[in-house]
Amino acid sequence: MKILVTGGLGFIGSHTVVELQNEGFEVVIIDDCSNSSEEVLKGITAISGKTPIFEKIDLKEKESVSDFFKRHDDIQGVIHFAASKAVGESVEKPLLYYENNIATLVYLLKELSNKDNSNFIFSSSCTVYGQADKMPITEDAPVKPAESPYGNTKQIGEEIIRETCKVTDGLNAIALRYFNPMGAHPSAEIGELPIGVPQNLVPFITQTGVGLRQELSVFGDDYPTSDGTCVRDYIYVVDLAKAHVQALQRLLERKNSENYEVFNLGTGKGSSVLEVIHSFENVSGEKLNYKIVDRRAGDITEAYADTTKANEVLGWKAQYSLDEAMKSAWDWEQKIRSQS
Repeated sequence: MKILVTGGLGFIGSHTVVELQNEGFEVVIIDDCSNSSEEVLKGITAISGKTPIFEKIDLKEKESVSDFFKRHDDIQGVIHFAASKAVGESVEKPLLYYENNIATLVYLLKELSNKDNSNFIFSSSCTVYGQADKMPITEDAPVKPAESPYGNTKQIGEEIIRETCKVTDGLNAIALRYFNPMGAHPSAEIGELPIGVPQNLVPFITQTGVGLRQELSVFGDDYPTSDGTCVRDYIYVVDLAKAHVQALQRLLERKNSENYEVFNLGTGKGSSVLEVIHSFENVSGEKLNYKIVDRRAGDITEAYADTTKANEVLGWKAQYSLDEAMKSAWDWEQKIRSQS
């Protein structure tokens, strides 16, 4: 069974390709390599023993997308990761984000709408909730006005899919709202490879630990949390990848109750910035150089998932602890720095 993974050379995409191949799926990757590298294919192959089909395509080129589906008319499902994802950059370049994240989604859905039967998994985000009114966050929590163009593209993306499913017979979709992905494959063959300064906490921590960054800034210690620092739900990337396979199988086996469903993906536990730092120090044996600075605009106080629906309906549950995920991130960081 052939599955298309867009953005399949990226952080979460590459781990999902591995899990799909481990389950016997034939995988086709589309990636424009604007924020990834073809070198990732070697890591995927080393882990799974299989090399996925790879096509370097820019999904903004409508004709290229149409041509791809003509050549691969046996695609049974699409997992859509390809998107720009840096919150700060989206504020500076909103039109880039709307073109990259919305136009490409529309072109994919147009092709799927022409098929008799299609299955679509969308890479969404807990940013759609903003600062939720209560914790933990359920799928029924109201979607708040977006804090950034990036967050807005996830909200608009979900709306586009929902509306398309209403009028398209045979199109079934699931939006997966992730909390904070982290870590690397336990083999250290693939992992998070941010280009430039990391936007996420964990790679900034590991880059500081390995000496690539001089110091980590902790933005505020006066939040109404246990230790005054922001709280997030950190989920191991391999757990997250397995959830995509589970969601895909739900659609392929027609177990979905509606043609558009939404699931939160997290551990159900919030960890503060200082707790994440202490986790790194625990697994690495290194003391991390960090300092408390002023709050950062746009940061919410806390966000962690109610995972009941994912656990009971999707049949998926996060298995790995924060320390286990952090250990994989540290192993990966040390490996890639030793090679550079």
